Amino acid sequence: MDKGVEMTSDELRILKKKIAIRFSLFPVFFLLIFLLTAGSFDYWQAYIYLAVLIIPMIFVFFYFLKKDPKFLERRTKGKEKEKEQKIFQFFSSILMLSGFIIPGLDLRFGWSDVPVWLILTADIIVLLGYLMIFFVFRQNSYASRTIEVEENQKLITTGLYGFVRHPMYTGMSIMFLATPVALGSYPALIPFCLFIITMIYRLLNEEKVLMKRLQGYKEYCLKTKYRLIPFIW
Repeated sequence: MDKGVEMTSDELRILKKKIAIRFSLFPVFFLLIFLLTAGSFDYWQAYIYLAVLIIPMIFVFFYFLKKDPKFLERRTKGKEKEKEQKIFQFFSSILMLSGFIIPGLDLRFGWSDVPVWLILTADIIVLLGYLMIFFVFRQNSYASRTIEVEENQKLITTGLYGFVRHPMYTGMSIMFLATPVALGSYPALIPFCLFIITMIYRLLNEEKVLMKRLQGYKEYCLKTKYRLIPFIW
Protein backbone atom coordinates (compact mmCIF):
# COMPACT_ATOMS: atom_id res chain seq x y z
CA MET A 1 0.00 0.00 0.00
CA ASP A 2 1.39 3.32 -1.09
CA LYS A 3 1.32 5.70 1.84
CA GLY A 4 2.07 8.74 -0.25
CA VAL A 5 4.04 11.72 0.97
CA GLU A 6 4.63 12.01 4.71
CA MET A 7 2.64 14.71 6.47
CA THR A 8 4.26 17.56 8.36
CA SER A 9 3.55 18.04 12.08
CA ASP A 10 1.32 21.04 11.31
CA GLU A 11 -0.66 19.09 8.69
CA LEU A 12 -1.05 16.22 11.12
CA ARG A 13 -2.27 18.55 13.87
CA ILE A 14 -4.86 20.12 11.54
CA LEU A 15 -5.99 16.66 10.42
CA LYS A 16 -6.39 15.46 14.01
CA LYS A 17 -8.47 18.52 14.86
CA LYS A 18 -10.68 18.14 11.79
CA ILE A 19 -11.34 14.45 12.41
CA ALA A 20 -11.88 14.97 16.15
CA ILE A 21 -14.59 17.56 15.43
CA ARG A 22 -16.34 15.36 12.86
CA PHE A 23 -16.04 12.26 15.00
CA SER A 24 -17.51 13.97 18.07
CA LEU A 25 -20.45 15.33 16.03
CA PHE A 26 -21.24 11.96 14.43
CA PRO A 27 -22.71 10.16 17.47
CA VAL A 28 -24.44 13.31 18.75
CA PHE A 29 -26.13 13.92 15.39
CA PHE A 30 -27.42 10.36 14.99
CA LEU A 31 -28.40 9.96 18.62
CA LEU A 32 -30.49 13.12 18.35
CA ILE A 33 -32.18 11.79 15.21
CA PHE A 34 -32.98 8.46 16.85
CA LEU A 35 -34.23 9.86 20.16
CA LEU A 36 -36.19 12.81 18.74
CA THR A 37 -38.01 10.69 16.18
CA ALA A 38 -38.63 7.93 18.73
CA GLY A 39 -39.81 10.45 21.33
CA SER A 40 -38.20 8.33 24.02
CA PHE A 41 -34.85 7.52 25.61
CA ASP A 42 -35.90 3.86 25.74
CA TYR A 43 -34.36 2.92 22.41
CA TRP A 44 -31.75 0.27 23.22
CA GLN A 45 -31.47 -0.80 19.58
CA ALA A 46 -30.05 2.62 18.67
CA TYR A 47 -27.52 2.56 21.53
CA ILE A 48 -26.19 -0.85 20.49
CA TYR A 49 -26.09 0.14 16.83
CA LEU A 50 -24.08 3.29 17.55
CA ALA A 51 -21.70 1.34 19.78
CA VAL A 52 -21.17 -1.23 17.00
CA LEU A 53 -20.14 1.64 14.70
CA ILE A 54 -18.31 4.03 17.01
CA ILE A 55 -16.07 1.63 18.96
CA PRO A 56 -14.47 0.11 15.80
CA MET A 57 -14.21 3.60 14.28
CA ILE A 58 -12.06 4.73 17.21
CA PHE A 59 -9.60 1.89 16.64
CA VAL A 60 -9.61 2.49 12.86
CA PHE A 61 -8.93 6.18 13.39
CA PHE A 62 -5.88 5.58 15.59
CA TYR A 63 -4.66 2.81 13.29
CA PHE A 64 -4.58 5.03 10.20
CA LEU A 65 -3.37 8.03 12.15
CA LYS A 66 -0.25 6.00 12.89
CA LYS A 67 0.04 3.95 9.70
CA ASP A 68 -1.39 6.12 6.92
CA PRO A 69 -2.54 9.66 7.86
CA LYS A 70 -2.70 10.63 4.17
CA PHE A 71 -5.52 8.16 3.79
CA LEU A 72 -7.46 9.88 6.58
CA GLU A 73 -6.90 13.19 4.83
CA ARG A 74 -8.38 11.79 1.63
CA ARG A 75 -11.42 10.53 3.55
CA THR A 76 -12.14 14.06 4.83
CA LYS A 77 -12.75 15.27 1.28
CA GLY A 78 -16.45 15.15 0.54
CA LYS A 79 -17.04 17.46 -2.41
CA GLU A 80 -17.47 15.65 -5.72
CA LYS A 81 -16.11 17.06 -8.98
CA GLU A 82 -18.11 14.94 -11.42
CA LYS A 83 -21.65 16.17 -12.21
CA GLU A 84 -23.07 12.65 -12.06
CA GLN A 85 -21.52 12.09 -8.63
CA LYS A 86 -23.02 15.32 -7.32
CA ILE A 87 -26.45 14.02 -8.33
CA PHE A 88 -25.73 10.75 -6.53
CA GLN A 89 -24.54 12.62 -3.46
CA PHE A 90 -27.78 14.64 -3.29
CA PHE A 91 -30.20 11.73 -3.64
CA SER A 92 -28.18 9.32 -1.50
CA SER A 93 -28.07 11.87 1.34
CA ILE A 94 -31.87 12.18 1.28
CA LEU A 95 -32.34 8.40 1.22
CA MET A 96 -29.85 7.79 4.01
CA LEU A 97 -31.39 10.47 6.22
CA SER A 98 -34.82 8.96 5.58
CA GLY A 99 -33.45 5.54 6.48
CA PHE A 100 -32.27 6.82 9.86
CA ILE A 101 -35.44 8.82 10.59
CA ILE A 102 -37.92 5.99 9.95
CA PRO A 103 -36.68 3.59 12.71
CA GLY A 104 -37.35 6.14 15.45
CA LEU A 105 -40.84 6.78 14.08
CA ASP A 106 -41.28 3.03 13.84
CA LEU A 107 -40.53 2.68 17.55
CA ARG A 108 -42.88 5.54 18.43
CA PHE A 109 -45.84 4.19 16.47
CA GLY A 110 -45.11 0.46 16.80
CA TRP A 111 -45.00 -0.46 13.14
CA SER A 112 -42.50 -3.33 13.47
CA ASP A 113 -41.97 -6.15 15.92
CA VAL A 114 -38.42 -7.31 15.21
CA PRO A 115 -37.26 -10.11 17.56
CA VAL A 116 -34.22 -9.44 19.75
CA TRP A 117 -32.19 -12.28 18.21
CA LEU A 118 -32.68 -10.81 14.72
CA ILE A 119 -31.69 -7.32 15.88
CA LEU A 120 -28.48 -8.62 17.48
CA THR A 121 -27.72 -10.75 14.39
CA ALA A 122 -28.14 -7.64 12.24
CA ASP A 123 -25.70 -5.76 14.52
CA ILE A 124 -23.13 -8.51 13.96
CA ILE A 125 -23.67 -8.24 10.19
CA VAL A 126 -23.22 -4.46 10.39
CA LEU A 127 -19.92 -5.01 12.20
CA LEU A 128 -18.76 -7.56 9.61
CA GLY A 129 -19.60 -5.12 6.82
CA TYR A 130 -17.58 -2.42 8.56
CA LEU A 131 -14.64 -4.78 9.05
CA MET A 132 -14.70 -5.54 5.34
CA ILE A 133 -14.54 -1.81 4.61
CA PHE A 134 -11.60 -1.51 7.02
CA PHE A 135 -9.67 -4.19 5.12
CA VAL A 136 -10.40 -2.34 1.88
CA PHE A 137 -9.05 0.88 3.42
CA ARG A 138 -6.00 -0.98 4.71
CA GLN A 139 -5.26 -2.36 1.25
CA ASN A 140 -6.14 0.69 -0.82
CA SER A 141 -4.81 4.00 0.50
CA TYR A 142 -6.57 5.83 -2.37
CA ALA A 143 -10.09 4.79 -1.31
CA SER A 144 -11.38 8.34 -1.15
CA ARG A 145 -14.95 9.49 -0.46
CA THR A 146 -14.93 11.24 -3.83
CA ILE A 147 -14.35 9.90 -7.34
CA GLU A 148 -10.90 11.02 -8.40
CA VAL A 149 -7.62 9.64 -9.69
CA GLU A 150 -4.50 11.09 -8.09
CA GLU A 151 -1.06 11.42 -9.63
CA ASN A 152 0.97 8.21 -9.25
CA GLN A 153 -2.10 6.34 -7.97
CA LYS A 154 -1.57 2.59 -8.10
CA LEU A 155 -4.15 0.10 -9.33
CA ILE A 156 -5.03 -2.47 -6.65
CA THR A 157 -5.88 -5.90 -8.10
CA THR A 158 -5.16 -8.34 -5.26
CA GLY A 159 -6.82 -9.24 -1.95
CA LEU A 160 -10.51 -8.35 -1.88
CA TYR A 161 -10.01 -6.57 -5.21
CA GLY A 162 -9.25 -9.98 -6.71
CA PHE A 163 -12.85 -11.10 -6.02
CA VAL A 164 -14.85 -7.97 -6.88
CA ARG A 165 -13.90 -4.64 -8.40
CA HIS A 166 -15.63 -2.58 -5.69
CA PRO A 167 -15.24 -4.40 -2.35
CA MET A 168 -15.85 -1.17 -0.38
CA TYR A 169 -19.32 -0.94 -1.91
CA THR A 170 -19.88 -4.61 -1.07
CA GLY A 171 -19.08 -3.87 2.57
CA MET A 172 -21.32 -0.80 2.52
CA SER A 173 -24.18 -2.83 1.04
CA ILE A 174 -23.84 -5.40 3.81
CA MET A 175 -23.83 -2.66 6.45
CA PHE A 176 -26.76 -0.66 5.14
CA LEU A 177 -29.02 -3.61 4.36
CA ALA A 178 -28.58 -4.83 7.94
CA THR A 179 -28.93 -1.36 9.52
CA PRO A 180 -32.77 -1.09 9.47
CA VAL A 181 -33.16 -4.48 11.17
CA ALA A 182 -30.45 -3.58 13.70
CA LEU A 183 -32.52 -0.48 14.53
CA GLY A 184 -35.69 -2.58 14.84
CA SER A 185 -37.48 -1.37 11.72
CA TYR A 186 -38.68 -3.21 8.63
CA PRO A 187 -40.06 -0.13 6.74
CA ALA A 188 -36.61 1.49 6.89
CA LEU A 189 -35.45 -1.22 4.48
CA ILE A 190 -37.15 0.72 1.67
CA PRO A 191 -34.92 3.83 1.66
CA PHE A 192 -31.80 1.77 2.33
CA CYS A 193 -32.57 -0.53 -0.61
CA LEU A 194 -33.08 2.56 -2.77
CA PHE A 195 -29.76 3.85 -1.44
CA ILE A 196 -28.08 0.66 -2.71
CA ILE A 197 -29.57 1.37 -6.15
CA THR A 198 -28.10 4.88 -6.16
CA MET A 199 -24.79 3.39 -5.00
CA ILE A 200 -24.81 1.08 -8.02
CA TYR A 201 -25.34 4.16 -10.21
CA ARG A 202 -22.30 5.73 -8.54
CA LEU A 203 -20.30 2.53 -9.05
CA LEU A 204 -21.02 2.42 -12.79
CA ASN A 205 -20.11 6.08 -13.19
CA GLU A 206 -16.94 5.55 -11.17
CA GLU A 207 -15.88 2.79 -13.53
CA LYS A 208 -16.22 5.17 -16.50
CA VAL A 209 -13.90 7.64 -14.76
CA LEU A 210 -11.38 4.96 -13.82
CA MET A 211 -11.39 3.51 -17.36
CA LYS A 212 -10.37 6.92 -18.71
CA ARG A 213 -7.89 8.00 -16.04
CA LEU A 214 -6.42 4.99 -14.21
CA GLN A 215 -3.80 3.09 -16.15
CA GLY A 216 -4.48 -0.64 -16.42
CA TYR A 217 -8.09 -0.46 -15.20
CA LYS A 218 -9.57 -1.80 -18.46
CA GLU A 219 -7.34 -4.88 -18.27
CA TYR A 220 -8.25 -5.29 -14.60
CA CYS A 221 -11.97 -5.30 -15.48
CA LEU A 222 -11.39 -8.09 -17.98
CA LYS A 223 -9.57 -10.13 -15.32
CA THR A 224 -11.94 -9.41 -12.42
CA LYS A 225 -15.40 -9.80 -13.93
CA TYR A 226 -17.63 -9.16 -10.93
CA ARG A 227 -18.33 -5.65 -9.68
CA LEU A 228 -20.12 -6.14 -6.38
CA ILE A 229 -21.10 -9.76 -5.67
CA PRO A 230 -18.80 -12.69 -6.55
CA PHE A 231 -20.20 -15.03 -9.21
CA ILE A 232 -23.36 -12.89 -9.58
CA TRP A 233 -22.57 -9.32 -10.71
